[in-house]
Amino acid sequence: MDLLNTLVDKGLRRETPTRAEALAVLATTDDELLDVVAAAGKVRRHWFGRRVKLNYLVNLKSGLCPEDCSYCSQRLGSKADILKYTWLKPDEASQAAAAGLAGGAKRVCLVASGRGPTDRDVDRVSDTIKAIKEQNEDVEVCACLGLLSDGQAERLREAGADAYNHNLNTSESTYGEITTTHTYADRVDTVRKAHAAGLSACSGLIAGMGETDEDLVDVVFSLRELDPDSVPVNFLIPFEGTPLAKEWNLTPQRCLRILAMVRFVCPDVEVRIAGGREVHLRTMQPLALHLANSVFLGDYLTSEGQAGKADLEMIADAGFEVEGAGACGSHDGAEAGCGSHEGGGCGSHEGGGVCGTAPASAPAPAASADEPRPGLVAVRRRGAGTDLAPNA
Repeated sequence: MDLLNTLVDKGLRRETPTRAEALAVLATTDDELLDVVAAAGKVRRHWFGRRVKLNYLVNLKSGLCPEDCSYCSQRLGSKADILKYTWLKPDEASQAAAAGLAGGAKRVCLVASGRGPTDRDVDRVSDTIKAIKEQNEDVEVCACLGLLSDGQAERLREAGADAYNHNLNTSESTYGEITTTHTYADRVDTVRKAHAAGLSACSGLIAGMGETDEDLVDVVFSLRELDPDSVPVNFLIPFEGTPLAKEWNLTPQRCLRILAMVRFVCPDVEVRIAGGREVHLRTMQPLALHLANSVFLGDYLTSEGQAGKADLEMIADAGFEVEGAGACGSHDGAEAGCGSHEGGGCGSHEGGGVCGTAPASAPAPAASADEPRPGLVAVRRRGAGTDLAPNA
């Protein structure tokens, strides 16, 4: 296919494709999908080889957010039955991070709900960053605290933060349809503040909110202009109790085309498969590793992910290697501190079910590719904010 040959050539030269070319990737057929994955995979391997970077989320403060982002289970007015708790203490957050690091994570992402941090909040997070780095000096720490005020990015950098995450989420033209309590420009401003302070900028999107192909291309081209070092691609998790609970718009094939388009537009940038991969990619997750070079290990902020052990086995079985893997990265046995649960393997559930899926004793009925599957959305009940071991 001439389109794919052109895109590969441009990707190897770090040349931006045209909007028409990016749209054409999203418009390819299922019969062409493996060709699309193979082409984008060439670009991915050129810049990142067969390495997969593991990232681990720690939700420092969950729920009760004053913002009204329609996609979020922590939003103002959310009826989602999620964990709600105030700030973790630095030692609690450090202990939570340790599980992900033992599982092979290279970066810890510290996230807190809310519009943005107060100066006291920045102090709390700074203490947490120092506590984590005292135990793991080589770990990368990324903060995600919402909109930043002047000087806050610099303070986080001084405390040892390596990166700051703030996603654009969707196109500027449709942003007001999903959030009214802040603007798209506010988000762009925070990414620029992080960049200016010397932090590695991390900014991405959420697919599956009812957006058009044009919206997806718009937001990815906007991200390219901001020049982040990493682009997380989230797939909407339709939580019951949120305005987008009925938005089941994604198929595994659609998700792969979106990841391929992002790779072609951002060829040498860390593309991360983030929230919702288990829900929407499902058994096609290994193919996505040929497009993205980074994933989250274990659970997300308010939902449970695939078992950490299954993540690592998937990466190995697909022929990839964990970037900077340590002794515990293989998850052989049930080492203490690797997120294992009493009576089961690492991250396993009673009854043997994989995280976020129905238990083996009650398999979910067959469904068509685009049929809603609310049973795949499992609210997080372990890890940070609970007395149960984390999944990592």
